[in-house]
Amino acid sequence: MAKPDNRKDNVEHLQNAVQNTMENYREAEGYLEEFGDEIPAQEKAQIQEKNERRKHSISGFREEIKDEADHQSHS
Repeated sequence: MAKPDNRKDNVEHLQNAVQNTMENYREAEGYLEEFGDEIPAQEKAQIQEKNERRKHSISGFREEIKDEADHQSHS
């Protein structure tokens, strides 16, 4: 038997995901600032690419939060 769709805490979960992703982004930026000249170029590029993906994820999370908030306000 399938579980009913319970969306009550989706916004909270998404907000936590945004906060965690932003924290990881900031940590990576800090790492690059502090050690960017000391790490291999390939590692630096990988960190920068991952942070680009994080920015896209944050944007997507925020869109989902808006959608969920709209859904909850109409329920």
